[in-house]
This record gives sequence, C-alpha cells and structure tokens, in this order.
Amino acid sequence: MKTDTSAISWAHSGLRSVAGVLVVAVAACGTPRPDDAQPPKLVLQLTVDGLRADLLARYADRFGDGGFRYLLDNGTVYANAHYQHSNTETIVGHATLSTGAQPSVHGLIGNVWYDAEAGELSYNIEDQEHPLLPVRSDEMVGDQVDPAQQLARTQGRSPVVLLAETLGDKLTSYTGGRAKVFGVSGKDRSAVAMAGHSGKAFWFSTNSGDFVSSTWYYDAYPTWVADWNGERKADRYAGTEWTLLEGAPDSYLLGHQDDRPYETDLRGYGRTFPHRFGEAGDPLLFTQLVVSPVGDQLLADFAKSLVTNEGLGQDDIPDYLSVSFSGIDAVNHFFGPSSLENEDAVLQLDRTVADFIAFIDEIVGLESTVIVLSADHGAAEMPEYMTELGYEAGRLVPRVIIDKANMIGRSEFGIDEIVRFYYRPYLYLDDAKIAAAGLRVVAVKDSIARLLTLEPGIHLAATPNSVERLPNSKLLEQIRNNYYAPRAGDIYVVQDPYWFNFDEGPVVAMHGSPWSYDTHVPIIFVGDGIPAQVIHRRVQPADVAPTLAMILGMSPPASAQGTLLHEVF
Repeated sequence: MKTDTSAISWAHSGLRSVAGVLVVAVAACGTPRPDDAQPPKLVLQLTVDGLRADLLARYADRFGDGGFRYLLDNGTVYANAHYQHSNTETIVGHATLSTGAQPSVHGLIGNVWYDAEAGELSYNIEDQEHPLLPVRSDEMVGDQVDPAQQLARTQGRSPVVLLAETLGDKLTSYTGGRAKVFGVSGKDRSAVAMAGHSGKAFWFSTNSGDFVSSTWYYDAYPTWVADWNGERKADRYAGTEWTLLEGAPDSYLLGHQDDRPYETDLRGYGRTFPHRFGEAGDPLLFTQLVVSPVGDQLLADFAKSLVTNEGLGQDDIPDYLSVSFSGIDAVNHFFGPSSLENEDAVLQLDRTVADFIAFIDEIVGLESTVIVLSADHGAAEMPEYMTELGYEAGRLVPRVIIDKANMIGRSEFGIDEIVRFYYRPYLYLDDAKIAAAGLRVVAVKDSIARLLTLEPGIHLAATPNSVERLPNSKLLEQIRNNYYAPRAGDIYVVQDPYWFNFDEGPVVAMHGSPWSYDTHVPIIFVGDGIPAQVIHRRVQPADVAPTLAMILGMSPPASAQGTLLHEVF
C-alpha cells in the first residue's frame, strides 16, 4: 500500500514546530529526522513476553524474510538494552514500556503485592468495580496454572492501579481524543498496562478461548468482537497437536533437548513432541493453546480483525496498537528457554509476526507505520539445566523462606509467626507483633534481612533502610527503582544467579531476578526514515515511550524517566 503523498497531516505544521523545539535539547546527541517527516498513521508496538535478547541471535539464521529478519535488517537495533528494575515480571516490564517510568513511579512493582486496605495479597490489575463483560452463557472455568492469577479475588480488571500516564494516554490527550488506542494480548495484565487509562484492552481468556474485556472499557462488546468470538476459533484446536514446524527434531539446534526430566507435563500435554491439546471441555485446553504457537496465532488473527474493523491507520490522526505475544513466556515456564519447545515456538512466532507485518503493509502501509519490538523481561534457565552444565544452582520456594524468617523471629526476638506474607520478591512482616514486643521495627527487619542473606541461594535480603545504608551498587539501584512504599514489602529477597525463586508447582522456570538474563531484552525501531543500524551502547526499555513520543511530535508521558534514543532520528 502506497502513502498518499498529496495528503497533508492533520497537524503536520504543529508536529514540526513541536518536534523542532524538542530536538534542540538533543541536537548534540544525534541528527534529527527531517523537518518535513510525516508522523506515522500507526504506531505498532510489538512486545514478546519472555523474549530474552539473545534468543533472536540464537535462531537468526532460521528466520524467514518478513518477520524478525525484516525488523533486524531494516531497523535501529539496540543490542544492549536492559531493564533497570529488579523484579523482572510481566506487569512491571509492560508498565515500564508503556509509561517510560520505573516501577517506583508507575507503581506496578510486581504481578502480586500486599493490599494493605484488605489485609491480603492481591493480583495486580484486579478491580471488582469493573467486572468482565460476559461472552457466553456456557463458559466453563478453566484450570488456572498461573500462581499470580490464582490470588485474584475477582475477575474484574482495569488500569486503576497504574499511577503513571502511558504513551497511549498522551496520544489520546494530544489528539483531543481522536486517536484510536488499543492493547491486545494473551495476558490481561499485558493488554491493560499497554492500553493505559484511555485506550481499549482485550485479552485471551483461558476459560472460554475468547478475547474478553471489562466494563472499564465497554458497556458491551463491539459487534466485530462478538462475531470473532462467535466463530470459536480456539475450539477448533481441541484434540489436535502442536507439531514441529520443520518436521524432524534433528534439524533443530536444540533437537537433543526435547525430553528433560525437569520439564513439565501439563496433564497429558507431554514433555516431547508432538504435544497433544486436550479435548473439547478439557479445563486445560485453552491454557495449553497459550503454551504453544497457537495462542499467538489466535492473537494475531484477532488483532487483524481489530485493525480492520476499528479503522486503524486510515486517516491522518496517528493511532496506536500494542500487540503483546505471550506464547514464548508460557513455553519458557514449562519447558525452559533452552528447550526444543522454545526453539520451535520462536520460529513459529517469526512466521506469525511476518504474516502480521505483511497485513499491516497491505492495510496501512509500512511507510506510514512505525514498529517497535521489545520484551517485558528475559528468561532464566532452569537450575537443573545449569547444574548439568557445572553451575551451582537450586530452588528457593516460599515455605523455605517463610520458615527461616519465622525461625529467626523466634530465636532472635521471641516473636512467633513474624511473617505475614511472602510473594517473591517481597517478604511482609508483622509490625504489630514487633511493636508489642517492645522492639524497634526497623532494627528487627534489618536483622532478619541480614540473617536471611546467609542462607543458601539468597544473594541479598534487603530492607529499604539497609538499601540506603549499604554501599551503592547496580543491584541496589535496581531494588530502589522497584520500590513503591504503599505496595512494597519489608524485605526484598534476591536469589543467587540461576536459582529458582517461586512457588512449587507446574512452573519450573521463572524470571523475575535482577540478573542480566532477566533484564536483557531487544529494542528495535523500524519505520520511514529510521536508519538500519546496530547500536551497542547500554539503553533501557524506559527509553521507548519518550522516543515514540518524539516520533509523534508529542511531549513524553508525564512521569517518563527514560531518555531519547537519538539514533532513531
């Protein structure tokens, strides 16, 4: 599709003047885009959950021409991008990408945190005031294998807990509400964080196989959404199999790693190819689809319908679409990032991305689209795999940390059950019991943290007080960036590299650490006038939102702390 060069941007002269003012501040850093550069009709933000940056390099020679290869060959590639916060979880990374702010500012410090008002742990975006919109009367309740989702007390979802303005929010206000802003994902928290407060969000339901939303966004589903769900596309995969894209395992780099005893068999899904999906009515069916290339294929199909029916990129007012693919992360959790399943999932996602980019080219035109690819976090290898390679690693589970902290509370301070909650990485202690014992609360917490640090597998246990007293380091700065007092715990527990720090259960590989394998993600910008180049200086995902704002001629989101990626201009 060719751009209509006779068309005048809806606010082209305004964008030029705003961009001109902003570029003065960064002129010393690089060459700005031409003054007559048209703003894009569509900003397409692709986020691949769990895509550690080196996975693109590992499989690069196997990519087709139109997907990841197109982005790598035609864009500005930042090869040394790292998150600057410590708790590298899904909601934290997505909110950082969308706001340009650290978790200490946007407030989404983890997938779960302590709700002080309710006196219990809560799931990040749950909101009983905004329930899910019903899809069908015969919806079953799927088996939930995500420990964070299991803690949700309601099915309602909204962005009310997000404390910072997102890029989409800024675009909405900048265009007087005329821009169309959408976030779609296999996960609710990913879609909601990217859509922001003013956009619309849809996510895949592992209960029904539909894409759903809540009353925060709509009073009723748009007709096109009801029609897409009515086709029951996910149901068609019941009783079928996830098979290898390239047929034989011996054609894969990791073909010899298809059956490892520490991988998970999701109730008959198996540890080896082919992986058979459950039959219709199986409560794990739709979860199994997410733990395969199929979930991302369904997401791309839904996103195509959204683009077409909502008319994205069809006028001179810039629109925004976030598509967050969840399959790689799901596969990593159950099979690990160095599994045959990971390799095939990335190769199949490459084809899915290629098909979606070709669709955008046909409907909007790539010359009128800016694409940015990144990830919300990286991926940790399973400790058993690292042990096989000669690296000392093990598993930390909540009960071990809770029991040890309670033992310290009894032996050192005479306090029984001093721990209220633990959901990694935060340990919440009972202030009332400490005060009742006539002890200084801060001193007791510091002592427990110091003694926990001596335990196997724990690299550091730190309180807000000790973080400020210890000699400054990159790790302490990451912990500070993750700290938002009303939600953060009393002690932050950092595991040693490659140690697993999560619940016992079907999840056998887990990100969430401050180590480089979890912080290292790709950042790639592709669009008209953006040079093809590889940049090796260290940057961070918080830089993405301010850079996209500059491309659109806007000021950055209000709380953005990232800086302009000047090589894009």
